[in-house]
Amino acid sequence: MLVESVVFALIGLIVGLTALLALPAYFPAARGLTLGTALAAALVGGAVAHFSLDGHYPAVTIAVSAVASAVLTSALARPDVAAGRAPAHRHHPHRAGAHRAARRHRPA
Repeated sequence: MLVESVVFALIGLIVGLTALLALPAYFPAARGLTLGTALAAALVGGAVAHFSLDGHYPAVTIAVSAVASAVLTSALARPDVAAGRAPAHRHHPHRAGAHRAARRHRPA
């Protein structure tokens, strides 16, 4: 399991560095957060796969580690920020006073 843990850590670092180098604008958060997320996801995903498969299929375990790392790292991606546009809102623009009731201020 020690050798597999080192492989999982290397996979996590490779996935994190690839994400940062390939699409730097998509990851506005700190570089350490992206690398740490990729590393932790690879280690946890690999450990869960190793114990689930009882260590019989190391190639599948490594593949699961890589997929887990890529999926959780992609959760940090912000393509809306990279494109320089504001995030889309679900609500419609307010009409001038149509949704608000008239408020009366009472003197104190």
